Amino acid sequence: MNLHKFPRRGYVKSPTPIEFLPRLSQILQVDVFVKRDDLLEGCLGGNKTRKLDFSIAKALSQGADAIVTCGAIQSNHCRLTLAWSIRENLDCHLILEERVKDTYDPRASGNNFIFNLLGAASIKIVPGGADVQSEMEALSNDLLSKGKKPFVIPGGAADPIGALGYAACAQEITAQLLESDYGLTHLVCASGSGGTQAGLLAGFAASNTPLKVIGVNVRRPTKKAQEDLIKTLTADTLKLLDCPHPLDPKLVLCLEKYLGPGYSLPSPQTLEAVRLLAKTEAILVDPVYTGKALAGLMDLARTGYFKKGERVLFLHTGGFPALFAYLDQFPDLIGPAFKG
Repeated sequence: MNLHKFPRRGYVKSPTPIEFLPRLSQILQVDVFVKRDDLLEGCLGGNKTRKLDFSIAKALSQGADAIVTCGAIQSNHCRLTLAWSIRENLDCHLILEERVKDTYDPRASGNNFIFNLLGAASIKIVPGGADVQSEMEALSNDLLSKGKKPFVIPGGAADPIGALGYAACAQEITAQLLESDYGLTHLVCASGSGGTQAGLLAGFAASNTPLKVIGVNVRRPTKKAQEDLIKTLTADTLKLLDCPHPLDPKLVLCLEKYLGPGYSLPSPQTLEAVRLLAKTEAILVDPVYTGKALAGLMDLARTGYFKKGERVLFLHTGGFPALFAYLDQFPDLIGPAFKG
């Protein structure tokens, strides 16, 4: 797998650590490790830095002076795209989709506050189900008419260029496995726009690394819809990498059971996972992505999915700033000063 032929900006300075989680492992009776992509550089970290390393490099190679992208109203992707655009002196325009009706609050904390603090060039809120691709194209055309040179990055940087970031991560994990005695057998990650899971599958396939990837649905309600998305994006990424090995479709696994009430709506299992990881390992996860993925891992462990001797890697893709937009989900933790 030759990633050197693709331009990148060097946002990933060094491998993120793989850490053993002893207290959580004791509770689940399964050895659990975490890949700390929440510690990646960027404004409060997260997995999109790996993807933007390639996506923004492509934008700059085409002479772009503005970035247009989209995401949900608490989008981690939008936060990091905006942050890296600022670092590159690029204007950044955001299309935010209110995927759950009446949940957008311009005064909200979390990533919504950060968009304003960093100073996005423009923010447009569209209703759930809107054609965000058309919205981005219309905005791009408007910027072109004003003499700008915009570059459109899809939501989650979920295209083959963005997925290269997680093909590179798969290569990084493979090297860490060869240098250690982790003995990992499974990797669990959140599966939303698809670039992370597809990139991992492509990278592991190209590296011949036998690590089973389990995606936990955080947006699409059906297993088939998510798996079809991942299969297509993985195949396109392998094609971009000129990898001669086709994807084995049996390797694509997405679980819809842990989505809960819907996108960005936490279930009791999600909230338990957020609390448990904080209290046992002092690591924060959000209720939208990583909390649901961790809830899936915990349930798989408790129901015997992982066999004796198997070891699990939880990919922490970041996103904890969104946690602060969900304080109402933790009423027992809010002091009197906040209740009033």
